Amino acid sequence: MTERPVVKRTARAILLDSAPDAAPGTPSPPALEMIVIKRTKPGEAPYWITPGGGMEPEDTTVVAALHREVDEELGAKVVDVVPAFVDTVSHSTHHAAHGVKIQHFFVCRLASMDLGRRHGPEVDEPCGTYEVVRIPFTRAGIASVELVPPSLRAYLDANIEGVRALLADDLG
Repeated sequence: MTERPVVKRTARAILLDSAPDAAPGTPSPPALEMIVIKRTKPGEAPYWITPGGGMEPEDTTVVAALHREVDEELGAKVVDVVPAFVDTVSHSTHHAAHGVKIQHFFVCRLASMDLGRRHGPEVDEPCGTYEVVRIPFTRAGIASVELVPPSLRAYLDANIEGVRALLADDLG
């Protein structure tokens, strides 16, 4: 099989945050939520996607693209950025020859978010709606929405405990 050229690279956040505290005296650790964007385009069924997007010429690294995209789409800052998953899919546009898109998924923790600071094409010239939502970071929570791409949904279903461990204090 011949190698296909990489025509696009994206950075996406598996963005986790502590859920509001459980009832007082509950011994379990705080539940985690995943912050996703519910996309609704005219004439199409809604779907949910992780914050992020394509690398731009000014991005020096994929992680720099991640920080820029999270700032644009959520007005957010993230910490504890750890590579988690890479997805390779066929991709072609009217600008680029047929090749592949490499999607880099990073698990990270929300440091701050101010939706009033959102900016960029999704905010300035939206195609449909971009609703920021929180879902429980559990198998049931992930299964409750149409999270795309399907490969990410399958990865999280198979590895949810491992993804949580990527943010563990003892990771190093």
